[in-house]
Amino acid sequence: MLQDAIVIGGSYAGLTAAMMLARARRKVLVVDAGSPRNRFASHAHGVLALDGVPGAEILATARAQLAAYPTVRFLRGHAVEATGSDGAFTVRTAEGDLAEGRKLLLATGVADTLPDVPGLAERWGRTVLHCPYCHGYEIGGGSIGLLATTPLVAEKAPLFADWGDVTLFTHGPMALDEALRARLDRRRVRVESARVAELVGPGTELEGVRLDDGRVVPVKALFVASVQRMASPLAAALGCAFDDTPMGPIIRTDPFKQTTVRGVFAAGDVATAPPNVMIAAADGVRAGAGLHHALIAEA
Repeated sequence: MLQDAIVIGGSYAGLTAAMMLARARRKVLVVDAGSPRNRFASHAHGVLALDGVPGAEILATARAQLAAYPTVRFLRGHAVEATGSDGAFTVRTAEGDLAEGRKLLLATGVADTLPDVPGLAERWGRTVLHCPYCHGYEIGGGSIGLLATTPLVAEKAPLFADWGDVTLFTHGPMALDEALRARLDRRRVRVESARVAELVGPGTELEGVRLDDGRVVPVKALFVASVQRMASPLAAALGCAFDDTPMGPIIRTDPFKQTTVRGVFAAGDVATAPPNVMIAAADGVRAGAGLHHALIAEA
């Protein structure tokens, strides 16, 4: 069956885009492997009317509501190939399924590349965090850390002082100009220039950051700016152009969320920054509406 749109990725952006198309009574297939970026976090915060609800629960409710629309189908699988051109795309999954659609919407998300620090990866989403707006309030104040993998992260250190007593770990010598030093001092941000050796604490709990000189700096949470990369190679394989951001590449889109490849749209973390549940969902609204407008223009 030829779909009006194949949405690849069934997290916040993809499901929201599919909802827009379903409400326009368009035939939509959502292909999803079931690995949302925020699966490492126990709860989602800052989500209007759903603050503190587990992300998996939010997505399950969204899927159930979307499934009530008769023009929507779901395919659980990992999309590994997308070929064709506007009006006639084919998507193949690793499981061997094939789907055909007039338009594609990429909501494939991004993957986080974390600093190679012992004890960090296993605490990701628990006590090693990426966003103070998403998780800072729940820390409850006290000693927190910020790992400055780049000078840009150090520039943002004064912001974090609203969530606790901040130690900025530069993970080795880092040039901090006088203006930044003054801002750090005003916000009472402590700077540690020794390299980080490991994170310590039982299980996924965090008690401190051990430096390579043997000292342990007590912190109850550590914020880390990960380097993001495309979670799927499909956009590159289709020939989509990318834009560089401080957090990593994103797919270039126009105001209607169409990529540089005609008939291919993109939404969510792959196509906007910064990554955030509400921003991704809003981007899905724009992409779903933009794709619908493109369908209408061809009628």
